[in-house]
Amino acid sequence: MDFSPSPRAAELTEAVRSFIQEEIVPVEHELHRRQGEARRTGSAADLWQVPDEVRELQRKARDRGLWNLFLPAGHEGPYAQRYGTHGGTGLTNVDYAPIAEATGWSFLAPYVFNCNAPDTGNAEVLLRYGSQEQRNRWLDPLLGGRIRSGFAMTEPDVASSDATTMRLTAVVEGDEVVVNGRKWWTTGIGHPDCEVLIVMGLTDPGAPKYAQHSMVLVPRDAPGVKVERMLDTMGFFDEPFGHGEISFTDVRVPVANIVAGPGRAFEIAQGRLGPGRVHHAMRMIGLAERALHLACERGLARTAFGKPLVNLGGNRERIAEARIAIDSARLLVLDAAWKLDTVGIQGALSEVSAIKVAAPNVAQQVIDFAMQIHGGAGLSSDFPLSGAWTAARAVRLADGPDEVHKSVVARVELGKHGATR
Repeated sequence: MDFSPSPRAAELTEAVRSFIQEEIVPVEHELHRRQGEARRTGSAADLWQVPDEVRELQRKARDRGLWNLFLPAGHEGPYAQRYGTHGGTGLTNVDYAPIAEATGWSFLAPYVFNCNAPDTGNAEVLLRYGSQEQRNRWLDPLLGGRIRSGFAMTEPDVASSDATTMRLTAVVEGDEVVVNGRKWWTTGIGHPDCEVLIVMGLTDPGAPKYAQHSMVLVPRDAPGVKVERMLDTMGFFDEPFGHGEISFTDVRVPVANIVAGPGRAFEIAQGRLGPGRVHHAMRMIGLAERALHLACERGLARTAFGKPLVNLGGNRERIAEARIAIDSARLLVLDAAWKLDTVGIQGALSEVSAIKVAAPNVAQQVIDFAMQIHGGAGLSSDFPLSGAWTAARAVRLADGPDEVHKSVVARVELGKHGATR
């Protein structure tokens, strides 16, 4: 068991950290202030646009080879040469994990490095399962940063923790697929550059349970696609990406837009979500690290009742507990990443589900402590803590709620003792 990053990965991690501190952090607060002002004044024209400063940061990151860092090991060929990280090849999960943690320090960083969800997962779907035609049309622009994408899976009228219950249909009719139904919490739909959605729908209700659904590439501007509303997460819209509720009414696309063929949606989802959960979990570790950093700075700088805040109310013990929790969660994620690299998703099911539970819960607890030590300021937009807490809370539902992942861990554990599913 070896969690050591390769020399190249260690170099990239340090380069990412330096870029974040030198280039992103100095402009981050001003950009958040302007977004907050747009929310207060209701200026939608400003809210859902990408600031020029962010596009300039993307240009700098790409020029330095800090671009598409999520690309998996073994990714060779023209895509890597045109759009890959410095060196032209991808990284193992263990190599990418500390980079993902570093990007968790800033809300802007994943986007600046072209490593933000859902585009990373969608790019991996196209890379692993897409046809050459699909890659030419959608993967090239995604890796180049020219377009954004959305992933439409969750539905408002069913318990989406059980994806087999989804009702949106993707029915093959001749040389077309007809899509009808409604999705919500489709991340990325608000972005001005969003041009394609990967939509999961029911194709054959008579097939075996996990072979009934398909993933279909649906252009954002296809007739019948309508964004009914943008959804806020506890008051935050996650602009300029956002989460939307979308209706699909007799949307017709070529049958060639089905990814890997009808009935393979669950297989694709399994392959997509394993590495993606490592990305999410490590970004949560990075977010927790920033919260602890802010808590320590605040606790040392502020006094109450004649003492620094760190010396009041058991705060030193809470700082120690936060450090222990963060480091423990990090090791758990690295273990899952190592197992994904060595035995694949089927051999790492328990570990991947475990980190999906552990990392956001640790982040939420550490952020909550940081908010408390900041007092009223911790609830305001003057600090990134309220947004960080909301993000951590949301991740406990995104890509499967805590309860589903705990059930996977328990199933694997009980299976060691002979229990069946």
